[in-house]
Amino acid sequence: MKSIEEYQEIIANGIEEFQNENKDFSLYKPVNYILDLGGKRLRPVLTLLATDLFGGIVTDSIKPALGIEVFHNFTLLHDDIMDNAPIRRGQAAVHEKWNVNAAILSGDVMFVQAFTLVTSCKNESLRDVLDLFNITAVEVCEGQQLDMDFESRNDVSIDEYIEMIRLKTSVLVACALKLGAVLAGAPKEDAEKLYDFGLNLGIAFQIKDDILDVFGDAALVGKKVGGDILANKKTYLLLRALEDADESQNTLLKSWLSKESSVEKVAAVTEIFEILSVKQKSDEVMDDYYQRSIEALDAIQIDDSKKKYLHGFAAGLMNRTF
Repeated sequence: MKSIEEYQEIIANGIEEFQNENKDFSLYKPVNYILDLGGKRLRPVLTLLATDLFGGIVTDSIKPALGIEVFHNFTLLHDDIMDNAPIRRGQAAVHEKWNVNAAILSGDVMFVQAFTLVTSCKNESLRDVLDLFNITAVEVCEGQQLDMDFESRNDVSIDEYIEMIRLKTSVLVACALKLGAVLAGAPKEDAEKLYDFGLNLGIAFQIKDDILDVFGDAALVGKKVGGDILANKKTYLLLRALEDADESQNTLLKSWLSKESSVEKVAAVTEIFEILSVKQKSDEVMDDYYQRSIEALDAIQIDDSKKKYLHGFAAGLMNRTF
């Protein structure tokens, strides 16, 4: 097994090669730009790690892993347009640096490139890889639609929110892991358990992101803290606050949500969150999904010495400050 840093270096080199292969043409400049913004690269790293976990050939999984990363960045590019988000990873979003039309078209070609990369595998794995990627791609779109639907609804439940983040965020993490297992020829039962590990870890990861958006350090998070509050975004924190607030607190919270974006709005809503202990409650739910992920990981029939890499990776995600 390699270290996380070694997997990251492999992915970084792969991304550089991919960018160099893109034509010197305006269509591809935004593609290379968003990939240059970096990010955690956790999904392609998980694909390589999963391949290694089951004794597969890591080099055979590099292109499919890159496909997962390109697809992820394609979704971010289009999400930024739909959310009208000006900043991505501390830099101007693609639609801000160029324009909306350029961002849409570059995102479209990224999807095609992602599909080409993911299916760059041996024929014996191709059917399973196709099924996994296609199902995941559809689910991610379903999750994004739910997220947009929530913007005009005032009756979103916590269960609905968890389902939305399962689709929009978690299934791609789970897909990345299962993809690596499939490419390595892992037993189907173990590949499914690894998928469950990723699915629950992905939910915990998104709840952690919700927490960091309000209570994180802007310099570390890479975007404006309180952005979800300014956008009236239905996050776990907001839904928990609305559910737990008494009548007067609920009225006050909804009053602030109806106001224009401002520093005062972020401060006021954050104060209500603190009064209702929303951060602590969110931490507890996040930890519950994290524990579910660990249970799934521990059930996989491989040597415990190999599992320690995923244990360390998962713990690192939950303890991060950005």
